Amino acid sequence: MSLGYFLCISLLTYFLLRQTVKKWIEKKYIHAQKPKKLASLPKYYVWYGFLWAIIPLTIILIFQKANAFPFLTSIHSYLYIGIALFFSCIGFLMSCRALFYKKCVRGSVEKIIKLVMVFLTILTLFIILLILGVLLFESILFFSKVPFFSFFFGTNWMPNDLPESAQNFGALPLFLGTLFITIIALVITFPLGTLAAICLSEYASKRVMEVLRPTLETMAGVPTVVYGFFAAIVVAPLFQKMALAFGWSASAQSAMVAGVVLGVMLIPMLTSLYVDVLLSVPRALREASLGLGATKQETILKVVLPVAKPGLIGALLLTFSRAIGETMLVVMAAGLAANLTLNPFSSVTTVTVQIVSLLTGDQQFDSLQTLAAFALGLTLFFITLIINFLAERFNKKVMV
Repeated sequence: MSLGYFLCISLLTYFLLRQTVKKWIEKKYIHAQKPKKLASLPKYYVWYGFLWAIIPLTIILIFQKANAFPFLTSIHSYLYIGIALFFSCIGFLMSCRALFYKKCVRGSVEKIIKLVMVFLTILTLFIILLILGVLLFESILFFSKVPFFSFFFGTNWMPNDLPESAQNFGALPLFLGTLFITIIALVITFPLGTLAAICLSEYASKRVMEVLRPTLETMAGVPTVVYGFFAAIVVAPLFQKMALAFGWSASAQSAMVAGVVLGVMLIPMLTSLYVDVLLSVPRALREASLGLGATKQETILKVVLPVAKPGLIGALLLTFSRAIGETMLVVMAAGLAANLTLNPFSSVTTVTVQIVSLLTGDQQFDSLQTLAAFALGLTLFFITLIINFLAERFNKKVMV
């Protein structure tokens, strides 16, 4: 049975159960001469029958896709549809039976949903551990061929040179390039995002907030390739002309172009997080400050921002983590050259860009190029994990 058939039968079962329960309740309980009370809310009867139909179907579909039982794979698709319709009828009858006998089904439904949530949580943790295990295993293979200090502190990054040599995998230019672009982006994002958040949370009226905040959140959903195209077509030539006008050498792809456009891209994200943090500060603190004679600006600077500081730092760390993981924009705006430089108008590259570059092509899976991508991925994993941990610690300190 294909996934399309499964989804169609599931939706059909749900809507049929919903209409059946609705009609039954209207006939037996609402329009009856002596209306009676249901043992559970109508939606619980719908979900009771739906779960009776869907859980067996889901188990069969998982076993079929995993090829756990060969006889399931050999069953014709029409027979699968018949089995699905059979379980749908079972769910329909179970829901009608519960309605007829006025059975309280709320506990059963909530227990099943709770078990499903626990299963999905465990599955998510298992997938994360599996990813970490693969990264660790492949990184250990890489570091058995390339010295640890040579990888993290080496300045020569030429992984595609032949023959393969451990001296060609010095990743220090990648780490410094990532940090360089991220710092440029945060220099743009932090002041503009902070001022925008203060304006929206403290000065804007309710109507203005209802218009501007969804607009900012919509901008946060723009694909990064659009920003990268804008950087390559508009921003890069402009910056190159400005640099040449001052007599500086400038590349068409540079850290400055990537950092500035990345900073603009991150403004909606930081602003939205900052607005949530500032609005979580109790209104009573603002009113107490204003009641003591403080101005609006003094209240913001000396009351609101100090109280919200842990949450603001946490949001900034999350934005920093998001900037480190950006790939497409950096490919189009900063290039692929692993240069160890502090010149903002020269081409640099980042860790994520090199991971994509190393894993694209026809390299063998056990080659040093592929293993280097896993080592870079493991490093990036731990960096973002530490940043997110610090951000969570700061968020817990927010006063609400």
